[in-house]
Amino acid sequence: MIQRIQSVYLLLVTGLLIASMCLPVGSIIDFNGAASVFKPLGLMIGDKFQSTWGLFGILMLAAIVAFATIFLFKNRILQIRMVIFNSLLLVGYYLAFLAFFFALRSDETSFQFHWALCFPLIAIILNYLAVRAIGRDEAMIHAADRLR
Repeated sequence: MIQRIQSVYLLLVTGLLIASMCLPVGSIIDFNGAASVFKPLGLMIGDKFQSTWGLFGILMLAAIVAFATIFLFKNRILQIRMVIFNSLLLVGYYLAFLAFFFALRSDETSFQFHWALCFPLIAIILNYLAVRAIGRDEAMIHAADRLR
């Protein structure tokens, strides 16, 4: 069952999360027009480095969980639980991002979102599709067991 569609969904989730770890999620623009790039690993404002390693850690953990879940195809119930856990991690990523967003912004600056910020949302949608596909497989196995 490793060749099923949920494996493709989970592999896409892994790729999206790795891409979102590497790409900037936004820019903080001050009143002079100088832009500071906000990446999941940190933010350089002037000569100060603001660490946001928590965002990077959540994305790394979610990518590892998504990739490891592909190989749990023999235990579909555990696979469903791991995908749901992964989705909760990604919701936590957005909550942590909001916390960093409100902590780092000020009245003199504006924030410009980048398109890489939507990758975890796409990953949540793909996780939902994977749960549906895994559930369909589980229902098919139970139906085959009733016929024996």
